[in-house]
This record gives sequence, C-alpha cells and structure tokens, in this order.
Amino acid sequence: MQNHFELFHLPERFAIDLSALDKAYLEVQNQVHPDKFASSGDAEKRVAMQWATRANEAYQTLKNPFRRAAYLCELNGVDLQIESNTAMPAAFLMQQMEWREALDDAKAAKDVGALEDLEKDLRAARTAEVDRIAAHLDNKDFDRAGQAVRQLMFLEKFSEEIGRAFEVLDA
Repeated sequence: MQNHFELFHLPERFAIDLSALDKAYLEVQNQVHPDKFASSGDAEKRVAMQWATRANEAYQTLKNPFRRAAYLCELNGVDLQIESNTAMPAAFLMQQMEWREALDDAKAAKDVGALEDLEKDLRAARTAEVDRIAAHLDNKDFDRAGQAVRQLMFLEKFSEEIGRAFEVLDA
C-alpha cells in the first residue's frame, strides 16, 4: 500500500511544497470523487469512497506540520507513544509550568493583554519546535524528532487552552 507521500507523488520529507500538495490532492480527488461513480455498482462506489476518504486523511496529515512530522517518525519505525510517554526534558517542563501559571493569572485577572502575550510566546515556541523537528527529520534522526513531536503535541494542547481562555473572556 502506498504511503501518503507516494499517493501524492511527493518526496518523503518534512519540508513539502504545499501548493504541490494541494494540486496533487485535487487530482486524486477528481479521479475518485464519489459523484463520478454515481451510476456504478455498489462495489465500485464503495472503493471510490474508500479512496476519497484515504486521500482526505493523507491530505490532512501532510498539510499539518505536527501530523506530518508524527507520520514521518512512524513511517521510519519510531513509536511516538503519545498517550503513554510523557517524559520531557526538565527545561521544557519548567517552561510549561511557567506558562500554566501565567495562563491561570491571566484568566483570573481577565487580562486579554496577558493572554495575547502568552499566545505570542507560544507561537514563537511552536515555530522553533517545528524548525527543530525539521532539522532532526532532515538528519534522519527520527528518535529525536519523535521527542520533539511529543513536545510539540504539548504546545498544541496548550495553544487550545489559550484559545478557550480567549473564548471565555470574549463571552
């Protein structure tokens, strides 16, 4: 079975041309769109639907840097153990604690400016983490990339918490 990169005829690497991904996705979708099989038999319709679903999943995976990095790690034999492996470097954990305190303080004070500052810091950390992941993947250091992907996962979840805090303050 083809992997996601092969499905879209893209090189198997972290840095991808998003416009080439979009174009390849549309080409695949045009070939397997269920509407093209409206007058076909049930088996053909089912196969077309499966391919369309697979193309959607592959596209969403490759379009998202976090999901693309995780996918590359898994393709190269790294079990990310996202649910069970929460071991993180001490400095990363300390930063998480500081941010959580800042989030709690901003929510308690209903301080939108503090939330915006926290979001800005987090955006910079996420960008740096994605750059670190890209470097590890480019160097074929999939174990270290996996560790960085787990860290990025924590940053993504924290970003969602900040988003919810904004929603509460906006309500």
